Amino acid sequence: MTPERPRLAIIINCYNYENYVRHSIESVVSQDTTHCDVIVIDDGSTDRSWDEIEKFGLRSFRKENGGQVSACRYGVSKTDAPFVLFLDADDELMPGAIQKIILHLDEGVAKLQFPLLRIDSTGSVIGPAFPKLADARDRGLFVDAIEKAGTYITPPTSGNVFRRDLCTLLDDAHYDSAVDGIMLLAAPFYGDVVSLSEPLGRYRLHNRNKSGSNRVPAPTLLRRHQKRFVDRLSHLRTILIEKDGKCNIGNSTEMYMYSRYRNYIDIIEFRRITWRSAIVTATSFPSWYNPIKRLSVVVFLLACLVLPLSTIRSLLEARLTRTWRPVVSNIRTLGMARSG
Repeated sequence: MTPERPRLAIIINCYNYENYVRHSIESVVSQDTTHCDVIVIDDGSTDRSWDEIEKFGLRSFRKENGGQVSACRYGVSKTDAPFVLFLDADDELMPGAIQKIILHLDEGVAKLQFPLLRIDSTGSVIGPAFPKLADARDRGLFVDAIEKAGTYITPPTSGNVFRRDLCTLLDDAHYDSAVDGIMLLAAPFYGDVVSLSEPLGRYRLHNRNKSGSNRVPAPTLLRRHQKRFVDRLSHLRTILIEKDGKCNIGNSTEMYMYSRYRNYIDIIEFRRITWRSAIVTATSFPSWYNPIKRLSVVVFLLACLVLPLSTIRSLLEARLTRTWRPVVSNIRTLGMARSG
């Protein structure tokens, strides 16, 4: 009798996370993995991560360090499962998550997403689950959001399950250090996106990952994110034209995310933002921004046009040190890779 093909591959990618990878693996193998491939990829760690990984006796592979995308692509090559979850080695799955995920997977699903609880280095919960998602299955709303705003609300890497065919798009994503960037954007054009409201994973914030930092992002980092935002949409345009012969994605430099980066860079470098930039920002809000959020941004933009530059920068620093981590986590076009 031929064994049943696994429905889901869970690929744990690790780089120098000896203190966390054990918890990540345990969160998976403590569940029913009958219908899963569990694969661990050590991306050339220089600490004792590999020693921790070997203790579990799983299908594990050690490769030369090449970054998150390289590690995850290598993991995909070791399984034929139709769906893949890339679990960062410092994150965890909640008990029962695997079976709940599998119940919602079928050939029409391109991506499944679920909220994550924030935990600290010790595993203690330090914040509510994010992002807030409603139980739904759709694609049109996501397509519309991408065409107009170049992004949509989605969890970090560990909160997403991708249909296998999307993983082939990584072959040409040489501009990106994050594995999920182009797949997140392309998914609604390939099938349905299933959203679950229940948190099924834990997202660890600590001083070893970029999203755990309270520092104001440097202009060089913001410029890299801005360029990556443009590169991802350019890549997606190419994909869609080859796939469907058409593409309705707007000009990325006229989108809210791009103009917000530009404003932040100007302020951090003590330059006043231009009226045009303020207008583009205020007229390109993503559809999910509620009236209060829109008003707060408009007030901030007006303040940027009239207040002293030093005051504006102080206001921005207070704003970013309070919101940068959730912004990074919730709007994954900012995708910050946590692999080496």
